[in-house]
Amino acid sequence: MKITTVVGARPQFIKAAPVSRALAAVGVAEAILHTGQHFDAGMSDVFFRELEIAAPARHLGIGGLPHGAMTGRMLEGIEQALLEDRPDCVLVYGDTDSTLAGALAAVKLNISVAHVEAGLRSFNLAMPEEVNRRVADHVSSLLFAPTEAAVENLRREGLMDGVHRVGDVMYDAALLVANSARARSTVLSRLGLRAGGYVLATVHRAENTDNAARLRIIIGALGELAREIPLVLPLHPRTRKIMTSLGLAIPPGIRAIEPVGFLDMVMLEQSARLIATDSGGVQKEAYFHGVPCVTLREETEWVELVEIGANRLAAPVSVAAVRAALFAALETPRPQPEVHRFYGDGHAAGRIAGILAARAH
Repeated sequence: MKITTVVGARPQFIKAAPVSRALAAVGVAEAILHTGQHFDAGMSDVFFRELEIAAPARHLGIGGLPHGAMTGRMLEGIEQALLEDRPDCVLVYGDTDSTLAGALAAVKLNISVAHVEAGLRSFNLAMPEEVNRRVADHVSSLLFAPTEAAVENLRREGLMDGVHRVGDVMYDAALLVANSARARSTVLSRLGLRAGGYVLATVHRAENTDNAARLRIIIGALGELAREIPLVLPLHPRTRKIMTSLGLAIPPGIRAIEPVGFLDMVMLEQSARLIATDSGGVQKEAYFHGVPCVTLREETEWVELVEIGANRLAAPVSVAAVRAALFAALETPRPQPEVHRFYGDGHAAGRIAGILAARAH
């Protein structure tokens, strides 16, 4: 069986690492196609190196464009690659433009699509990610759902065939690198940080960065928190560019740094007192490491973490509202993760590989 895996963004590299290893273990041939959506070396190359992912067989070099233009060019490039390679299945991850382009290119060529992280819903169609994940699910023949809530979302949309609750490959990845991060990462000493003595923040979602008012509110609230406790902000290149165009300065007390690799990010996450983010993946990683989290959005696809109080939503409607959520969470005890209850046992990648391998026989 031949599989083409389409990736393009940081979270997809992380999810692909354990699955690629599992596919190799069961003898499934995989070729990685990198769209180039995250083209910065700090957002791409370092993850392939640290996670020991095979170099992409193809790199389209498409990134930094508006959603429509980027998806269109990716669709054209992926289609040409699939016509030449003729895989049996195309594997896509998550909810990016790369996910959408990979799924559409495959289904239009009558190549089956397998979607990892199927069934997640924020129910906010203003988010490009919500559109991408819904379309990918509805053209996929294999839907690998991470949680029971995801399975139920698919059922409500009439998707029941080919649905498998496999667990969360992000948990597989976290287990894969947890010990390596502690042994190899020097990020705390490089930044002069003390475990439990700082806040980690990330901001990159288009709904926040493309809205000047929301971005100003978030940065303003983070700046107020930074007066009380050191705050580290690995700054996405796109976010930095937008802040510069707006003349939005980094407030005093915020340590804005370049994006970091996965080992350093895991070390920063597990040693933080609090995490504030608009990233779907970082919300879960916070829970895996037992760190309180504030999600800088109106909703989240990981609803179970809000329901149990490990995560709280802070809609960027005012500096005061976000500030209140951040300071309240700062006083929250570290959650005691019950990862198996929601996200499986760390063997999601093996289940995915087994299902795909069985289709070859």
